[in-house]
Amino acid sequence: MFDTPAGAGTTGVVTRRPRAHALSERIAGLKAIDGAAAGVAAQVRSVLAPGPVKDALSGVPLGHPLHPLLTDVPIGTWTSATLLDLLGGREARPAAERLIGVGIAAALPTALTGMTDWADSEPGDDPVRRIGAVHAVANLTAMALYGASLVARRRGAHATGVLLGLAGAGAVGAGGWLGGDLAYARGIGVDQALFDRQPEDWTPALDASMLEENRPAAATVGDLDLVIVRRNGTIHALADRCSHRGGALHEGELLGDCIECPLHGARYRLEDGSVQRGPSPYPQPVYEARVSNGRIEVRAPR
Repeated sequence: MFDTPAGAGTTGVVTRRPRAHALSERIAGLKAIDGAAAGVAAQVRSVLAPGPVKDALSGVPLGHPLHPLLTDVPIGTWTSATLLDLLGGREARPAAERLIGVGIAAALPTALTGMTDWADSEPGDDPVRRIGAVHAVANLTAMALYGASLVARRRGAHATGVLLGLAGAGAVGAGGWLGGDLAYARGIGVDQALFDRQPEDWTPALDASMLEENRPAAATVGDLDLVIVRRNGTIHALADRCSHRGGALHEGELLGDCIECPLHGARYRLEDGSVQRGPSPYPQPVYEARVSNGRIEVRAPR
């Protein structure tokens, strides 16, 4: 189940890594796919530029990514079809065909939402780009296999259709495993600022003389990185790490009462951190700010 121990830390605890994790690391190191994957990601970003369509595909109206929600439909229908093939008998064949057809139809918007999320791994996140590309290939293979299965069934070659469906189920499993690795092992699609430690009491963050009107400034309080902005005489403090993909907001641009992430163009209101434009579906954490003895102090909102 586990690899050979790589060594022990200062506590004497031996670190062991599951073989499945080692496999994902090998996929993350597939440099040979970089050219094609980066080119596809660039095309997706050019077609789905920031705006209402990308916001909808990214799940901004939902408050969380749309892609994981949509994956339940093809996975559920194809799995149900496979169970009917194995357990349902002859009378279950029409239902299995319909389920496969529904799954294929649902796979198209599911793939589109996944593509826009994956394209936002650019620039610079090579492991995510590579794993995401293989994840996409596995799922497209599954869709093609189930499509071939449906064609075979409708031509009367039921046994061939079942075998193609079983192969499709294997591809779905592989794609789902890689999707889980992206979400749970690499944090893709989760709120990047969720686990930041917040200062409970007023804590100095920046010398007030260093803050210019309408010019974002970076500050650090403990382990928390902040962007601090003075606009129209009011001081605003937000988490600096963009909740979408971790971009540094202090390097972004002020647009009216909003700050825009330099990576993917997500915009947040300075006053309350609410999303004014995606692709981030998550609001940006905000903090109370004041000037005391020439220092800007911040604390978690009360």
